[in-house]
Amino acid sequence: MVNLDPTIGTEIRKTRPVVVVSSDAIGVLPIRLVAPITEWKAYLARNIWHVKLAPERSNGLRKVSSVDTLQLRGVDTSRFLKRLGAVSSSTMRDIVTAIAAVVEYDKEQ
Repeated sequence: MVNLDPTIGTEIRKTRPVVVVSSDAIGVLPIRLVAPITEWKAYLARNIWHVKLAPERSNGLRKVSSVDTLQLRGVDTSRFLKRLGAVSSSTMRDIVTAIAAVVEYDKEQ
């Protein structure tokens, strides 16, 4: 759970779960790159940047949710409130694939 306030405009706000997508080995500042998690809605399925998450004991979620990779954000670790759980390696691969789509990265080129 991370406190994402203050925000501007349509940025995801309030305290919510996130997935940390950066490595602890990167950088010297206490900053992590995170992808916020929001409640799943059926219309999100058409967005390549949303990764659907089912609630599982391992991830600590209580309802079907979505990782919003379009709203990646660097946050200071002082914003972190508590750890809910972890996502599987296959889910993390899906998240990385969505991030690659958002930045239009094609490793084949």
